[in-house]
Amino acid sequence: MKDKLIIANHKMNLNADDLNKYLDKISKINNKNVIICPTSIYIPYFINKTQVGIQNVYCYSKGSYTGEISPMQAKSLGVNYVIVGHSERRCYFEESDILINKKIVESLNNNLKVILCIGETLEQKNMLKTDQVLKRQIINSLNNINSIDNIIIAYEPVWAIGTGIVPDTSSISSTISYIRTIIDKLFPNNSVKILYGGSVTEKNIVELNKIKEVNGFLVGGASLNPDEFLKIVEVVAGQ
Repeated sequence: MKDKLIIANHKMNLNADDLNKYLDKISKINNKNVIICPTSIYIPYFINKTQVGIQNVYCYSKGSYTGEISPMQAKSLGVNYVIVGHSERRCYFEESDILINKKIVESLNNNLKVILCIGETLEQKNMLKTDQVLKRQIINSLNNINSIDNIIIAYEPVWAIGTGIVPDTSSISSTISYIRTIIDKLFPNNSVKILYGGSVTEKNIVELNKIKEVNGFLVGGASLNPDEFLKIVEVVAGQ
């Protein structure tokens, strides 16, 4: 598929001394389908240098919510994308499907494109509940959403994130096909992009990129090394 997306999720990494070197390296990227989601306090350094996403927002646009960032604030700064529903938000911060849905609605209302993360834990996988979990996450997260035009789905099996363990290509292919089946029932005639994430590296990207059902990648740890990230971009986007 043309125009695959490559999204970097820096999470809570890099320090101020790393920024100039990183920014200098990624200045070589000239592709609107490469999106970088730095730690929030670093976002101003990336604006106008690349497509920028924010890793999290709150479900209201303003108010007395100390420490939170609203979709309206992010958009006003020049951010175009937001990650919602990442497993680390679900697990560490106990975010529910209901809260995730509220964040999606508020983000769409403020013209942010949403990267909705879904995925099963190892326990759920071993209990053969992957399909059940993914279906619940999709239906609940997209409740009362009229259009999926500005939503991207990122499938990240929780047990693959940061572990170096990657599902075999046939498993990724069949799972993403299942996800697309659910999406198609909810939103007929859509053109939603479904990405894969979870221990994506320069060593496995060639093989992962061959999976025809995958429309791009959400890259975590490997995106922190600009040289490695550039190699991933080169494979996926041919740049």
